Amino acid sequence: MRDSLQIGGIELSSRFFIGTGLFPNPYVQQEAIKASGAQVLTFAIRRINLESTEDDSILQHVQNEYFVYLPNTSGARTADEAIRIARLARASGLSDWVKVEISANERTLLPDPIETLKATEILVKEGFTVLPYITDDPIMCKRLEEAGAAAVMPGAAPIGTGLGILNPYHLGLIVEDAKVPIIVDAGLGSVSDVAQAMELGVSGVLMNTPVAKAKDPVTMAKAMKLAIEAGRLSYLSGRIEKKKYASASSGYEAFKLN
Repeated sequence: MRDSLQIGGIELSSRFFIGTGLFPNPYVQQEAIKASGAQVLTFAIRRINLESTEDDSILQHVQNEYFVYLPNTSGARTADEAIRIARLARASGLSDWVKVEISANERTLLPDPIETLKATEILVKEGFTVLPYITDDPIMCKRLEEAGAAAVMPGAAPIGTGLGILNPYHLGLIVEDAKVPIIVDAGLGSVSDVAQAMELGVSGVLMNTPVAKAKDPVTMAKAMKLAIEAGRLSYLSGRIEKKKYASASSGYEAFKLN
């Protein structure tokens, strides 16, 4: 059975989107990316030398591989700032994909939904492939889809917390109503979190901190890859319904002694 993921007209070979920051050194970063099998790499545009992207310390270790770059607007506080950052990235030849990330609070780094919607509307009209990062609000996720987002990226929990999926009910509603891919972005911390997200029906997972800050980032990247694949297969297979009372799998009534 063919089970492909398409975003912005590109068929992706992996449902794992991986961030490039926080790794202890470039060698570990490169090996972890290989182990993850990820095709989409994300990074903060503000960390990139846009005047010479081919020489940038973040990108030079992966530039010979085939990757889809998903630069993000991390650090932006308004729609205008995010739009300006996205335009600079495209003008430098980096990518016309952009993850809109506009933080409204320095302590929680939660996204500003109003500014995110505004930036998405404008960047979509300018021809960008826009993947906005947003809270797990089903209504706002739908508004972003209607604005033309190529995929929507609700957070499971605040960035870097590793708290896991705080509201699986909301995430399920978002998936149920979506006509574009839903990529869980932020807050996941473990393999079980990843499998749970995939079992809820999301199309993919973006993570950085749980891999880069693990004791063994390369092995953790492989573990997360396997969790994504297992969760996806479980979702497609269909789990059993939950019941209040027991039911014997061996035919309890047939073997009961009179």
